[in-house]
Amino acid sequence: MAAAQQPAFLRTIFHVDMDAFFVSVEELYDPSLKGKAVVVGGQRDERGVVSAASYEARKFGVHSAMPLRTAAKQCPHAIFVDGHPERYRECSEKVYKVLGSFTPQVEMASIDEAYLDMTGTERLHGPPLRAAHNLHQRMKAETGLNCSVGIGSSRLIAKVSSGQAKPNGVLWILPGEEAKFLSPLDVREIPGVGKVMESHLHALGIKKVGDLAKLEEGELEERFGKWGLALAGKARGEDAGGWFDSEVAAEHDAKSISHEHTYNEDTADQPQLESTLMRLSEMVGRRLRESNFHARTVQLKLRYKDFTTITRAHTLPNPTQLDTEIFEHIRALFRKNWKKGIQVRLLGVHASSFTTQSSQIDLLEGGRQQRWKDALTAADKLRDKFGESSVGLASGLRGSFRERTHENPAGLPGKGKAK
Repeated sequence: MAAAQQPAFLRTIFHVDMDAFFVSVEELYDPSLKGKAVVVGGQRDERGVVSAASYEARKFGVHSAMPLRTAAKQCPHAIFVDGHPERYRECSEKVYKVLGSFTPQVEMASIDEAYLDMTGTERLHGPPLRAAHNLHQRMKAETGLNCSVGIGSSRLIAKVSSGQAKPNGVLWILPGEEAKFLSPLDVREIPGVGKVMESHLHALGIKKVGDLAKLEEGELEERFGKWGLALAGKARGEDAGGWFDSEVAAEHDAKSISHEHTYNEDTADQPQLESTLMRLSEMVGRRLRESNFHARTVQLKLRYKDFTTITRAHTLPNPTQLDTEIFEHIRALFRKNWKKGIQVRLLGVHASSFTTQSSQIDLLEGGRQQRWKDALTAADKLRDKFGESSVGLASGLRGSFRERTHENPAGLPGKGKAK
């Protein structure tokens, strides 16, 4: 009944967060995993990190980004599963399809979460709570997966409330109740507040959002600059600061794209190292083409066995989105900076300084570049259909590795397809 009295201009935002998404998808393919401590991302003796953990594993302190070997010590009885990115992308497409049936204003924030602008949809779907329950039920029926739905007058409130609704719940924060809802929560619950900011706030005696809301905006601005003003707005439940400033489904231009690989065993094998750099360059090029970006700067990340890490960047004469050109410059950086014979633990390729169009093509090189662009675009289409590892350049085959499970993979539903 409360929804019928809402002013016509009041926004209604849903945040839909799939519950333990990677684990839940694995359970669809192997029902014997249900109810057990499951860790997705690799095997217990590998160097990688946890991509996701079931709620049963979380009880033992296992969480995403934790080293797999640490997770094995924390939860010895856990079942470790290699990630299957193709499965996750396929399920994410199904999730996106369900969400799109409720509103065209859908923004996939990652592979397993999305914002929906449901403003003005009451005639079609009923009041917010009814619409959320219908979405909740349809998601389970059409994907086999559970989700949590947060409802609020801002994206921030919707996101925080979906977290409080987990697992498999729906929570609506009524208009006007935002500050009351946020007040008892830890400041870390505010999106954008990480460990460093949390420690700064704790040093000021600010532990709850309510403590933050009591401070004057001027004091917060004096201490933290523009981020202080954003914090003041967030404490009231407003979409203040960062990408919360824009509308749902608005385009968000990435500032950089990167991929990296940690070897399970350190290596000084130069052909293998350069082959890995080729594969990483392919992955970065794929993301650039998906976003219709051309990168002017590429950067190499190199970590040795003793964890000594160096980064070296190079500005290109012409922006590019071609795997071969990225690799050419990355390989040159590698050969110039690698201490030959010293074992490498990790390699990374990073691209930045984006433009949406390439510079004028050299007439002598134009035909070759166009042929490469056509070939790589065709390869992208094959990857869309058959998975990321289905096709690749021969020079990257020796350095191929199991694709890491990403929250924002190439081929994220709703991204790049209209370009």
